[in-house]
Amino acid sequence: MFGKEVAARVADIEAGKLEPAASRDAATVVVLREVPGEDVQALMLRRTARMKFAPGAYVFPGGSVDPADYDADAEWHGPSAEEFGVRLGATAEVARALVWAAIRETFEESGILLAADSGDSPVTVPAGPSWEADRLALVTGQLTMPELLARRDLVIRADLLVPWARWITPVGEARRFDARFFAAVLPDGQQAVGHEAESDHVAWLRPASAVDAAKAGEISLLPPTASILHELAVATGTGRDLAGILGGPRVIEPVQPRMSLEDGSVWLVIPDEVGCPL
Repeated sequence: MFGKEVAARVADIEAGKLEPAASRDAATVVVLREVPGEDVQALMLRRTARMKFAPGAYVFPGGSVDPADYDADAEWHGPSAEEFGVRLGATAEVARALVWAAIRETFEESGILLAADSGDSPVTVPAGPSWEADRLALVTGQLTMPELLARRDLVIRADLLVPWARWITPVGEARRFDARFFAAVLPDGQQAVGHEAESDHVAWLRPASAVDAAKAGEISLLPPTASILHELAVATGTGRDLAGILGGPRVIEPVQPRMSLEDGSVWLVIPDEVGCPL
């Protein structure tokens, strides 16, 4: 249930007194790894308490598409922007920006970089003081992702991103996102290192364990995060490995929960066909 401010906004929208906020394009990456004897794990970042959006929630790396992501121009290895667009329900221009945002945000927030010397070479391991300096410059806006790649003579590995899901924020929210989720396997040799400005804890969690912890009130998960973790938990529960989970054909349908106003209170209603466990 939501607070009085949200209830008033939903009531005004339903009465035609207020236009819903426009949704912003956003990209999120579900980074996965296989640990012998421990099944598949997903990278989770706990957002700091001072964040305006979802403070304290466990999330995947990601964020809004920046204007610079639409203008990004650098060598790219993998499916074309048009191919990504078909999968993501977006124009080629937006799909290209989403891929750039996904790779940029993942590096900014977790230190994981999906780039290499070429499409055939091993993924680069961004370790050492100079890489941390570049990461900080990227976060503060002193450096763009294309500039970083050009400096390092790298290409982005768009082929490592698997389009996974699309969630659109309900119209009653003041901040709305049209978020596309990608899945990716943790590159060999890389380690996740959170960025203290946005996250205060980095955890690798089994999807089923994360869902169970949320049900028990031990951690906070947003509905899209919980739904994706639930789907991964079901997949791993059948014994499928990462290759089997990420390799099959996937149809992505946009999911947009709605807000129901009942007796002055607002409740979130998620489509029945979506497997949200919370």
